[in-house]
Amino acid sequence: MQALSPEQYARLRELAGTWTRCHLKAAKHDARFNPRLTADALCFRCQGEYLLGALITPLSLSLVLLPDEESPPPPPEQGTRRVSLPSGTYGFRAECLDETLWLWRCELLDDLSDVASRQEASRLAQQLMERVMAPAAPGG
Repeated sequence: MQALSPEQYARLRELAGTWTRCHLKAAKHDARFNPRLTADALCFRCQGEYLLGALITPLSLSLVLLPDEESPPPPPEQGTRRVSLPSGTYGFRAECLDETLWLWRCELLDDLSDVASRQEASRLAQQLMERVMAPAAPGG
């Protein structure tokens, strides 16, 4: 697996920071909010013209396809897509975080309220990516 560039890592920091800036205040009013967690973009790798990885927030764990900076968001009528990964096919929807940053997101866990720490959330993201990138079991 090819290592990410410093620019790609900066883009992932921007993703986590933008989520925090745009959504943290509202998230604090959600019953699922976990104050032990922060937004973090973890375990990303290159997947075609996208960066594929896990986005942890105080609310959820999602699989994310982050497009190139210059890529415009799709029109609303094209705001969903199916993506084949080694473990199967996943449904993603386009999500604009602010005027300049958008992504394809597939929410896999919608309640992280029982995750005890950022380290536990990081391990959860690593396990998610290992499973997503492992071939599906035959007949499964």
